[in-house]
Amino acid sequence: MSRRVVRQSKFRHVFGQAAKNDQCYDDIRVSRVTWDSAFCAVNPKFVAIIVEASGGGAFLVLPLQKAGRIDKSYPTVCGHTGPVLDIDWCPHNDQVIASGSEDCTIMVWQIPENGLVTSMSEPVVVLEGHSKRVGIITWHPTARNVLLSAGCDNMIMIWNVGTGEALITLEDMHPDVIFSACWNRNGSLICTACKDKKIRVIDPRKEELIAEKDKAHEGARPMRAIFLADGNIFTTGFSRMSERQLALWNPQNMEEPITVHEMDTSNGVLLPFYDPDTNVVYLCGKGDSSIRYFEITEEAPFVHYLNTFTTKEPQRGMGYMPKRGLDVNKCEIARFYKLQERKCEPIIMTVPRKSDLFQDDLYPDTAGPDCALEAEEWFEGKNGEPILISLKHGYIPGKNRDLKVVKKNVLDNKPKAVIVINS
Repeated sequence: MSRRVVRQSKFRHVFGQAAKNDQCYDDIRVSRVTWDSAFCAVNPKFVAIIVEASGGGAFLVLPLQKAGRIDKSYPTVCGHTGPVLDIDWCPHNDQVIASGSEDCTIMVWQIPENGLVTSMSEPVVVLEGHSKRVGIITWHPTARNVLLSAGCDNMIMIWNVGTGEALITLEDMHPDVIFSACWNRNGSLICTACKDKKIRVIDPRKEELIAEKDKAHEGARPMRAIFLADGNIFTTGFSRMSERQLALWNPQNMEEPITVHEMDTSNGVLLPFYDPDTNVVYLCGKGDSSIRYFEITEEAPFVHYLNTFTTKEPQRGMGYMPKRGLDVNKCEIARFYKLQERKCEPIIMTVPRKSDLFQDDLYPDTAGPDCALEAEEWFEGKNGEPILISLKHGYIPGKNRDLKVVKKNVLDNKPKAVIVINS
């Protein structure tokens, strides 16, 4: 009798639960723009959702406790002149959010402490430099006020938001549309997925290509690539037969993947959400009604399927709460904000435990809201690992300082005109 050995994992029994109706956000007109971003961004204070807007682009910012029906007249953030394509909360300031739009600009907003009372159309700063729509924005994980943007002009720009300047522009690295861009854990490298079917690892400050893999997934539909905590890269994409795939790569040797899994033949792009503390990846397909989750370990087959959480309604987008916004007393290890046609529904992932004590194996110290570096230090070449905090007594948010933008006067460094008067 051979006994089948089941792999030991504390995440084998993770289960998902959709919030009750009174904890959902109702009557929201979620954006219908055709773009494969998550349309939703959350932090421990607010949930932001890209919505339909006539003549321009807008997103809602709701305090987390503002569940229930959202009135049609609820104020929005509405400064863009074209649809908003991507939004991202600043990891170091829970009141600062950036938005990228079809109008070719990026805008950075400071949300009042208790949320919006009137609609906001004046950003703190407008970042202009892309010549086509801006579909991807992502903040640097450890340096203050550093923001990456990628546009349909196939360019990546890295901004010092504190001065409103683009200090790095990567223009010749991608010959086609960029599908995704992701920082590594300390923000020294980025990895991108491009329509030319290549995954690239780039050192942005040296403007240097470190590694690349052609035809990482052979299908023509969009790929996604994210860095894991150990420096490996996790990708989602499609096979030549249009099956959805996930793969794991070592940037030191991109010849062959560490592993590839075929999943199914659905055609929605798989958005990966990753928790570096537990090494669990959650895959949310656009148009699917499920979230699949996998644990990544160092032993074969490296990517271990855990479970699937399924609901009735297909998802239009998904927000993912940072670890410090979770309820540790309920052994919550992830919380998603699932966008449906007219609703945003929180989904809570829990590890069942009998004890009421703090479960330190589920909650290793996690990235906190303090930045390790100032923008200037990062642009000069310094690196900083995330500053970790303990969640043992729950996360107590501190006071955020206001985002101040000090524009350099371009006239200051012009050579002074010399007037010569002929006598």
